[in-house]
Amino acid sequence: MSFDKAQADRLAVKIRKNILRAIASEGKGHIGGSLSIADTFAVLYSGVANVDPKEPKKADRDFVVMSKGHCGPAMYAVLAARGFFPEEALDTLNKGNTILPSHTDRLKTPGVDISTGSLGQGASLAAGAALADKIDGKTSYTYMILGDGELDEGQVWESALFAAHHKLDHLITFVDVNGKQLDGTTDQVCFLGSLEDKFGAFGYYVVSVQNGNDTEQIYQAIREAKEVKGKPSVILLHTVKGAGIRYYEEMANCHSTEVKKDNLPDFYQELDRRLKEKEEA
Repeated sequence: MSFDKAQADRLAVKIRKNILRAIASEGKGHIGGSLSIADTFAVLYSGVANVDPKEPKKADRDFVVMSKGHCGPAMYAVLAARGFFPEEALDTLNKGNTILPSHTDRLKTPGVDISTGSLGQGASLAAGAALADKIDGKTSYTYMILGDGELDEGQVWESALFAAHHKLDHLITFVDVNGKQLDGTTDQVCFLGSLEDKFGAFGYYVVSVQNGNDTEQIYQAIREAKEVKGKPSVILLHTVKGAGIRYYEEMANCHSTEVKKDNLPDFYQELDRRLKEKEEA
């Protein structure tokens, strides 16, 4: 497993630009939760996940499962950046005959192995994939991304019991803890309490990342999780919804909102400026 922080940070910027481009082509979409998870995708696709755009169906590949499937634009953004399909396809998001539907679909998009959409569904499918690999004696990993609002779904906790029972130590779950969901904050809608305590009680090894938008911290959390044997791991990413673009970071609810093409040049400049400041710090 290799990692270069500078490379990952540059990829995160590219992912965010691709997210903005794709959603702007449609006019509005799930921008907030797509931007907040961009850094995790940047780490996974900068040498951590065993995937290959030239051979997307290779037998020993890792699975990356976007359980919060409405944030598919984030996954499409990294897949396009890594060459799984031409970037021009981003302009067809959720349009007729597209390979990029609103929610991730394994039958349409190269690089997507599990279809998701109904929240909680991806958690069960990821656990099943991890168990199948274990039964087959594979060393592949399954990386699965949940939203914190998605944790309101009982299916998430059923799959957690299943994963712990089967000691799926090659299942690494990320929770995008940005504190907001469709119709309010997670505290307002359904208070989650201590996620560290909850997942720990379910038999998980828990890593909490205080800055879930920092690629180095994400990478170190994955390294730590991979040292664990005999139980699944969860990485709690404390992120900012809309991360990378101040306009969305400061918006009360950017779960699904407008992205104007006219604003893209300014947004791209902001991303480049922030990257330069990070590199010079």
